[in-house]
Amino acid sequence: MLIALKSWFTDQAPPDDALLAYKQSGNNRYLELLIEQYSQDLYHFLRSHSNDALAHDICQKTWLTTMEKKHLYEASHSPKAWLFKIARNALFDEIRRQRQGCALDEHTLVDTQAVSTQAVSEPTTNLSAAIEQLPFLQKEALSLQLEDFSLKEIAQITQSNTETIKTRLRYARQQLKQVLGENHER
Repeated sequence: MLIALKSWFTDQAPPDDALLAYKQSGNNRYLELLIEQYSQDLYHFLRSHSNDALAHDICQKTWLTTMEKKHLYEASHSPKAWLFKIARNALFDEIRRQRQGCALDEHTLVDTQAVSTQAVSEPTTNLSAAIEQLPFLQKEALSLQLEDFSLKEIAQITQSNTETIKTRLRYARQQLKQVLGENHER
């Protein structure tokens, strides 16, 4: 609604691609539109892979990087996918920094503080708790799909190929079925 009111007063419709408009003009009004449009989704994605403080920090780093690297954005990408790729890379950099160069693989997890050790040992009865238990890259692919990214966009964000993403999603679904199915049988 706020965007609509701003447009009414300025007699301009918001651009379809605020990131492209920001790249071309450098006008902070477009950056504000981007933040308004994507910050909640970005935070939610980061929070699903980290703790609250780290998710906030990475969100801030993402917006700073967007300001610094706007010239690298290509209109062939979706603005949301480009922002998520920046955020993902910043998250990985921070994890590596904290763990002093560890390699991220299917089993690397960030301490989310969302699932306590007690909760992990108890049977999982809800979907979000089951998702938290997935290996990192499976959880990442699933959470990006839940953010309405296409397979191609998920592949761009994660710098993987689409077949790899399909495999991660298939394994994630199988594991969720197994965990949730076992708990519903009890």
